[in-house]
Amino acid sequence: MPTLPDRRITGLILAGGRGARMGGADKGLQILHGETLARHVAKRIAPQTSALLISANRNLDAYRALAVPFGASVISDSSSDFPGPLAGILSGLRAAHTELVLCAPCDSPYLPLDLADRLAAALDANRADIATATTPGADGQPSVHPVFALLRRSLADDLAACLDRGERKVRAWYARHMTAEVGFADERAFYNVNSLQELADLERE
Repeated sequence: MPTLPDRRITGLILAGGRGARMGGADKGLQILHGETLARHVAKRIAPQTSALLISANRNLDAYRALAVPFGASVISDSSSDFPGPLAGILSGLRAAHTELVLCAPCDSPYLPLDLADRLAAALDANRADIATATTPGADGQPSVHPVFALLRRSLADDLAACLDRGERKVRAWYARHMTAEVGFADERAFYNVNSLQELADLERE
């Protein structure tokens, strides 16, 4: 069920990648059922948060137009070489005015409507710095979805230092901090579209 917006949380849609597995296409602007993937994500994350940011590194005018109905702001990485999701997360932590930032990728049109609520509860209960989502794995171990995460804005300086040292792996940086994992039963909620063929398959559903 949808929850009320958490005034402590800014939403962050990560749309700054190269789209390499889509032949260089801008993932967030691909169309599913008449709307861009990023708009699908915005419609689900905006009601859970008090403000919304979109991290994008190209097609900025298109993202600004998408942002208008949600009162969102578009931000970009400080580096122009597409350094990966950690750079987008850092931009979000720097731009946010709330205690917490909830990030999600732009190609996840079914993300949970209670993502913010459940991650915030785990963050508070465990006095953690980061809370991430997991789903049941095929081997019985949880499958972690690291870019579906709630982070404290106070982590920005540490993340910037890690990026300056060349760190690009999300999980490696998370391992430096107290991280809580939150289990979700619905794997489809974390489905992300990685190719034009996968997008076409969803369109036929």
